[in-house]
Amino acid sequence: MNQTINYKGSCFCGDVAFTLTGEPALMAYCHCNSCRHWSAGPVNALTLWQPDSFKITRGADNIGGFDKTAATENETGMSNRKWCKTCGGHTFIEHPTMGLVDVPAVLIEDFAFNPVLHVHYQETVLPMKDGLPKFKDLPADAGGSGDELPE
Repeated sequence: MNQTINYKGSCFCGDVAFTLTGEPALMAYCHCNSCRHWSAGPVNALTLWQPDSFKITRGADNIGGFDKTAATENETGMSNRKWCKTCGGHTFIEHPTMGLVDVPAVLIEDFAFNPVLHVHYQETVLPMKDGLPKFKDLPADAGGSGDELPE
């Protein structure tokens, strides 16, 4: 019997839909200025998935993208943000340097978001007292300083 967990999600209007298989590699909060501006919120609830766990099931031709971190149009940066061309709703973020796909937790239907840490907490505009580790930038094993900040 197959016990693999499957999730569904979509953009705001539903023109772009996707499935996720298994469990995310990480669930966390990001406080960086870039994520806050893109999400139009004080903090971004992220889920990171292996690329083979993520599949667009509808509207692939209706996905727009922008990578603020790429130096030129022909270069891949750190965060290629994707959205629906119909409603402008977020869909996912490709993180090629990490080899992961970031799907905003709010887009995943019937998903229990259980974050384990905060990243880029030095940039926070919404301090959160939840007992989770708060990294100044990123954990050391993800290429950051590994420095933690107090709540």
